[in-house]
Amino acid sequence: MSETLVSLWQRSRDALIAAGVDSPVLDARLLLEAGAGVSRTDIVTDPRRELTAAQVAAVEALIARRAKREPVSHITGRKAFWTLDLAVSAAVLTPRPETEFVVDAALKALPPSRPARVLDLGVGSGAILLAVLAERDLASGIGLDLSPDALAVARGNAAALKLDNRVEFHLGGWDAPIAERFDLVLSNPPYIPTAEIDTLAPEVAVHEPRLALDGGRDGLDAYRAITARLPALLKPGGVFAFEVGKGQAPAVEALAGAQGLSLDAAALDLAGIARVVSGRLPD
Repeated sequence: MSETLVSLWQRSRDALIAAGVDSPVLDARLLLEAGAGVSRTDIVTDPRRELTAAQVAAVEALIARRAKREPVSHITGRKAFWTLDLAVSAAVLTPRPETEFVVDAALKALPPSRPARVLDLGVGSGAILLAVLAERDLASGIGLDLSPDALAVARGNAAALKLDNRVEFHLGGWDAPIAERFDLVLSNPPYIPTAEIDTLAPEVAVHEPRLALDGGRDGLDAYRAITARLPALLKPGGVFAFEVGKGQAPAVEALAGAQGLSLDAAALDLAGIARVVSGRLPD
């Protein structure tokens, strides 16, 4: 009996359910599209379309990888974020929906009619910085990261989005010398306490770069380093916005406040978690 789009989708879904994958229906569809070279519209409008043996084999190979809990984004090499379609790899943290709240905070701080300089600390794939630049034509920025492989991904994304004329990427850690002051400093730094990383889902604990996860004993090491530098990195009146982990907002706010920074109300994500700590350097 020939395999069809719908039958392979269903069989793939069942395999992912058996493997304990959280979103088996969606993941099966995405990998069916990638492996068979079809679109979502094809699946919806022509579900009984018969597939070739090569298409079936390609999809099965992708499903086998996902069943081993490799993230879909690593398998396909792509991830949607904000309005962007980004290349990703095992060298970068896969952009999450909650990180879009950092972009939202950034855009509220940057009027579209005013030129602005933006710094993204721990730029990874470039998701946050590039999303902001895509929305603010007069903005330009710098992305800093400790991983050369991550910077290669970010540069590729900037070029693909035709934003490379407004962004620079530099290798360096939290203490890298930066002489410039910025209108906006952004970061989604590592914030998972070291001892908790191995308890996370395999998609994260095994496949995400530990450099982008490990926040030290209490998860706050990066915030200590970054907030200490903020008065020197921000222009007077300049804004910062950081993603934080569940329950970390008060501690990060205290770190920022100790540096003389004023604070806004923490932004909540869709789960009601305080997800973005932001504020500004007084004029």
